[in-house]
Amino acid sequence: MSFFLSKFLLFLIRPLVWIAVLLLYSLFAKHKRCKKKALIAAVTLLLVCTNNFLLGTVAAWYEPEYPKLKHYDIGMLLGGFSSYQNQTKALKAEYAGDRLTQTIRLYHDGVIDKILMSGGSGNLLERNPVEAIYTQEYLKAIRIPDSTIIIEKESRNTKENFAYTMEILKKMNKPNAKILVITSAWHIPRTKLLAEKQGLKNVDYYPTNSLKDNYSFEDYLLPQSKAIMGWELLIKEWVGYLTTKIGFT
Repeated sequence: MSFFLSKFLLFLIRPLVWIAVLLLYSLFAKHKRCKKKALIAAVTLLLVCTNNFLLGTVAAWYEPEYPKLKHYDIGMLLGGFSSYQNQTKALKAEYAGDRLTQTIRLYHDGVIDKILMSGGSGNLLERNPVEAIYTQEYLKAIRIPDSTIIIEKESRNTKENFAYTMEILKKMNKPNAKILVITSAWHIPRTKLLAEKQGLKNVDYYPTNSLKDNYSFEDYLLPQSKAIMGWELLIKEWVGYLTTKIGFT
């Protein structure tokens, strides 16, 4: 049930939904004063949510710094970074694709011995190919040995990532393996909280695709469509962190 509720909540917390509701209200409200207030609120929210500098400033407060890397038995790559492209029958990197590229780099640099790809299908209605499976095929295609790839294909969210990974580690007789969790920088605070609740130990975190940026003139003054998605991701994480903290998920 919590999986379905989280998908519905994700729709409600999107800034574009708020802006659309305010604009519709400004069109159909009977009182001119209410119309004006709704329109001002919608425009203000749009300007804030499209400002990349404001997004990066807030993200810098929330996202963790890069850790001092050691050697790890397993690099745990969290899903949600790709989709399956039917035309090529292969993985297509999406917004968080840096999770995958950094994992590959960490493997080749000898920081991690094995790659544990954790990710099933997070879609509510569609039956798409499982992310862990087509990611495994991609890793094998770029000559990463099959013996170094571990697949967890059942999880639908971060909580299940850790639950199913714990089961795999127990079956491998490696419950105390040193793990480097590789995921988006804005995702790490909630990820750490969920890992602690699952009792996962010997874990460090490697942040990827940070929302912080090297700012240009446009980022300070001109609206950026990518900033809206960044705010959506941040708000989603704040809500998720809060619900996890109070024990709702």
